Amino acid sequence: MPKGTPRSSAENALIRSAELIGWALGGIEREIVETRNRLAALTAQAAKLRKQAGRRAAPAADTSAPTKAASGRRKRRMSAEGRKRIAEAAKRRWAKWRAENKER
Repeated sequence: MPKGTPRSSAENALIRSAELIGWALGGIEREIVETRNRLAALTAQAAKLRKQAGRRAAPAADTSAPTKAASGRRKRRMSAEGRKRIAEAAKRRWAKWRAENKER
């Protein structure tokens, strides 16, 4: 150590470290409380909007994304005949495109 620099005791450093950790934890806990308050306000606002839209409000504890059944949407299934028609139309479009671009 250079001359004139006071030595800090290990005990003093531990107290400062514990104090710093305490401040950090206090700040984190305040952020958690504020975030919970914001979440509660947003949940209440969402319930209000759902009620205005004429839908039943979801429970406040349920924060998961809506499922397909909950949203009222069903999976669309295409018949083999429909797939065949689409494939034939795509082949015709590509054939036309190739014919037009071959001339260039």
